[in-house]
Amino acid sequence: MDTRFRRCLRNVSLAALTLLTAYAPAHAADLLIAMPNWPSGQAAANIIKYGIKEKLNLDADVREMGTMTAFAGMDTGEVDVYPEVWVPNFDSLVKKYVEGSKTVDLSPKGVPATQGICVTRETADKYGVKDISDLADPKKASVFDTDGDGKGEIWIGALGWSSTSIEKIRAKSYGYEKTMTLLQMPEDMAMAAVDAAAATGQPIAFYCYSPHHMFRLHDLVQLTEPKYDPAKWHIVMPSDDPDWLSKSEAPVGWDASHFYIGFGSSTAKRLPKVAAFLSNIDFTPEEVTEMSYAVQVDRQDPAKYAQTWVAKHQDRLNAWSK
Repeated sequence: MDTRFRRCLRNVSLAALTLLTAYAPAHAADLLIAMPNWPSGQAAANIIKYGIKEKLNLDADVREMGTMTAFAGMDTGEVDVYPEVWVPNFDSLVKKYVEGSKTVDLSPKGVPATQGICVTRETADKYGVKDISDLADPKKASVFDTDGDGKGEIWIGALGWSSTSIEKIRAKSYGYEKTMTLLQMPEDMAMAAVDAAAATGQPIAFYCYSPHHMFRLHDLVQLTEPKYDPAKWHIVMPSDDPDWLSKSEAPVGWDASHFYIGFGSSTAKRLPKVAAFLSNIDFTPEEVTEMSYAVQVDRQDPAKYAQTWVAKHQDRLNAWSK
């Protein structure tokens, strides 16, 4: 056979092999974990991924997605796990999918949490902003004015968060939507603003939740407000009604909050050992704060942080996999 022809045939064969390799279907993961866009959720999603690989020898993909998308995916079986289902934030989703269609399960071990509006200690002491009603006082609200329009500014959360919609309802209910501009932006931008304000002594008010690394970094004060009253807490979410804001009212503090790991009921049937593993996970508030600090402050990659965490906590993994 002509040498040039053999060389040509070999090159064609190599090219064909390359194409076959490139277009061959990749190994499908056993699970899909939906990852939130906040630091502790990013770390937890990856800890679950590597923990399941370590103890159950199953592969999981981690994909960032919003809570509503994650719930819809767990409903259809396309998504298996969501690491932080906050209540009462996601009460409407829990009612629809956990209590209603029963296509989503929640782990029995929740992490206790708090939510509200915070200021720095210096802001509270110097400007007398200590109660949420102070934000509706034009004079006190003006100390948060950074653009000269006469109204203060307050970060109420990231676009797409359920808590952001609820904070908008609360601002209307308390009356400070008229004295404060309600800012929505990614959390890392808002936390950078808090860092800068704390460093320079500038007053700042913002939505806050714990567990969170901000309480480790700064001396923060959560504004006092009327105790939660279910009779006064009427929340309609934007996804449920276009007139949600006008139909909602919440002139009281948040109810005691928790967050849980959510997983598809179909996942529990298909992979019962995974469901048992997820149900045994018992992160502490201190660990969640550490996750948030590592990802947001130390700028650690969530996947690398999770791999290190898993390597250092074999005792916890053993307990979860029983």
